Amino acid sequence: MVMGEETIETQLAIVGGGPGGYAAAFRAADMGMDVTLIDIEERPGGVCVYRGCIPSKALLYLAGLVFQARQANEMGIHFEPPAFDLDAIRSWKDGIVDRLTKGLISLCKMREVQLVQGRARFEEADTLRVSGMQTTHVKFKQAILATGSHPIKLNNIEFNEGGRVIDSTGALNLADVPERLLVVGAGYVGLEMGFVYAALGSQVTMVEMTEEVLPGVDRDLVRPLERRAKEIFQALHLNTKVADAKESKDQVKVKLDGKVDEPDQVFDRVLVAIGRRPNSQDLGLEKTGVKLNDKGFIEVDEQQRTADEHIYAIGDVVGGVQLAHKAMYEGRVAAEVIGGEPAAFDAQAIPAVVYTDPEVAWAGLMEKEAKDAGRNVTATRFRWGASGRALTLGASEGLTKMVLDADSGQILGMGIVGREAGELIAEGVLAIEMGALAEDMDLSIHPHPTLSETIQESAASFLGHPTHIMPQGKK
Repeated sequence: MVMGEETIETQLAIVGGGPGGYAAAFRAADMGMDVTLIDIEERPGGVCVYRGCIPSKALLYLAGLVFQARQANEMGIHFEPPAFDLDAIRSWKDGIVDRLTKGLISLCKMREVQLVQGRARFEEADTLRVSGMQTTHVKFKQAILATGSHPIKLNNIEFNEGGRVIDSTGALNLADVPERLLVVGAGYVGLEMGFVYAALGSQVTMVEMTEEVLPGVDRDLVRPLERRAKEIFQALHLNTKVADAKESKDQVKVKLDGKVDEPDQVFDRVLVAIGRRPNSQDLGLEKTGVKLNDKGFIEVDEQQRTADEHIYAIGDVVGGVQLAHKAMYEGRVAAEVIGGEPAAFDAQAIPAVVYTDPEVAWAGLMEKEAKDAGRNVTATRFRWGASGRALTLGASEGLTKMVLDADSGQILGMGIVGREAGELIAEGVLAIEMGALAEDMDLSIHPHPTLSETIQESAASFLGHPTHIMPQGKK
């Protein structure tokens, strides 16, 4: 080691300060461990807080206000067309991030979690070299890798600051509102950002190489969202990919390959949202026993252990669904295993939410997945056109769907599309994790009139006595 370089000895070193990393750090500290949290940012938060979940939801809330103001015209309330102050919007959004990251700093101090800023790399199996403002060596007994993931590039075009081909980070920076925006990828990131920019006034064209919006998600849930996307987007092209893209100072010339009348098109900006790859490279893993699979994800067991007995891994870098709450759960599991607790990742339902208008949320076993696995299931559907609360909200396009074991009535999965679906899905998660039956849900009194009643009605439909729709099989 070079003279003057600092060396820290710690029980637990955590690489990555995102939701998984700081959740692990806080749980470990609460269990009495000496914890060092390492991140490239000055404050914890990770991609989720700085460049993902939080800023995107802030902008999506604004987009929702715009869409609801337009919808209010049908209800007899008329607003002037909105005017957008991008500087003020950015300041408001950044203020939320600032408040949250300051809160995380305070929690680190109160829990005595030591923060080290810089980029970490293994120099020995039990030592990390952290390069930042100064070089620090962190010698540990156990380590948790929570290094996250990064966006996949389009045709090897770099995401440069100020460039016209951007990733989600560039989109959230809100440099301007392009007149013509191409969104590549109809997953949750592409759809959410497409809705934001459509609300702000961009003419949004979306292309998706598969035949579906939100590939792999239950079609009953996706249909209302796809109809809405076709209403607010300039164009939506499925079974289409970007064959070529040439960026210049003022525009991006794109060649589309697929079901599109005009293959050659020009856009002011192109947002690429075609997936993410794990941040598992350049970590010095060759100095450890950690193993990667053929896609570059770190291999772990149900206790988040890697092939190196002293090293654990969590979050996007281990694969599976790339969601902050899944990483947080894994972080707590890893910390508890290190602390000697009998913990394991055994969640039956990992909820997913797409914060579009309407929102889409689901958890547990979906109908097609169950049937493909040969499970004997029944699916019930309660359309929100029969919900008094949905009608008062102008949200009649919604749907609540429940997947149940056909014999026992156990709730195996739930999906919701509509207003506040992301909030409602938690009831489904709890029901699935508790092994609740349709009777349990139906006998739990839900307040009227609320959207939550649609969940009770879905359970009652399985039992043959829903109130506001006819029982299945009867007219």
